[in-house]
Amino acid sequence: MAQSTGLQNPLWRAIAVYRIAALVYVAVLVVRNVGAYQRPMLAWPALALIAAWTVFTTYAYAVPARRRPPLLVADLLVTMAVMTASLWVVGRPGLERGLPTLAVAWHVAPVIAWAVAGGRRWGIAAALAMGATDLTVRAHYDQAAWTGTVLMVLAATAVGYLVGIAEVSQRRLERAIQLEATIRERERLARDIHDSVLQVLALVKRRGAGLDGEAGELARLAGEQEAALRTLVTGRSAEPVDEHAEVDLMALLDPYASTTVSVAAPAGAVRLPSRVATGLAAAVGAALDNVARHCEPGTKAWVLVEDEPGEVTVSVRDEGCGVAPERFLQAEQQGRLGVAQSIRGRIADLHGTVRITSAPGQGTEVELSVPRASLG
Repeated sequence: MAQSTGLQNPLWRAIAVYRIAALVYVAVLVVRNVGAYQRPMLAWPALALIAAWTVFTTYAYAVPARRRPPLLVADLLVTMAVMTASLWVVGRPGLERGLPTLAVAWHVAPVIAWAVAGGRRWGIAAALAMGATDLTVRAHYDQAAWTGTVLMVLAATAVGYLVGIAEVSQRRLERAIQLEATIRERERLARDIHDSVLQVLALVKRRGAGLDGEAGELARLAGEQEAALRTLVTGRSAEPVDEHAEVDLMALLDPYASTTVSVAAPAGAVRLPSRVATGLAAAVGAALDNVARHCEPGTKAWVLVEDEPGEVTVSVRDEGCGVAPERFLQAEQQGRLGVAQSIRGRIADLHGTVRITSAPGQGTEVELSVPRASLG
């Protein structure tokens, strides 16, 4: 069943307007043809039932929570019952002479309602059921009789297609709203960071530019972090536009290879949705940054990619000094969120897991696993 969206509300209002207009048309035909009916006295209770059901469904469908199968099935059955009652009210001889059924035109409303609520398949199913009832009641299968059923099927198909477009438009609108909110939040953070962190980093870069030794290295690192932070807050990173487009994970990991970092991967490409590949690569980069930051210069590190049917696993291992397991929790409590956010947070967003194995003097291994079932 299609999810009711704000863009569908005009369609439900249109159904209500159509149902009321069809009621007026039915009333005109009843008044005009009642003298030719086999049981004319039954025509008025039938017309009253049509009017009452029109009022009921107009108010019932106005509430999105009520647009559920029970009401839709009841709507279809009541309309089919009214149409079948034409056999007793109008009579078989009158129907064979070409008199319209009691539900003429009015019977299309539930078909449209099914198409709006469930899409083309639901609408076509309702149209076929209503068309079969119409043909059975008329008991003649000329071109006019078949045309009514064909028109209902076409209307259900068109409305169902329109509903599909409305749902796609709604999702795009929601993504656009989320993107706008993200941009506004980024702009706010950019202002705050510019007034504090970026100015401090720029000052350290300028003051230490002409110094040697550790002071000069600190100035260089401050300059790199300033540039990276400016890129982040201004949103100029080269992320793919389509997050569902597949990319080769190794194309993102190979740039990490250096004299101290070895990258090993399967023979073939490891193709993943760009959002997943970008998240994994960023987590690997954060793990390698930790190696460069906390280990001795020149410490070796290895990146191993395993492409398995059920999941993709990337392991980052180094031969550094290692740390005690409780140090990760202490670092998070002290506000140093490199592992918590840069690694665990990214992988958690991909419904994956992170396993960190480390001990003093034995190096550290960070294993990042993302199940393939969540990659779509």
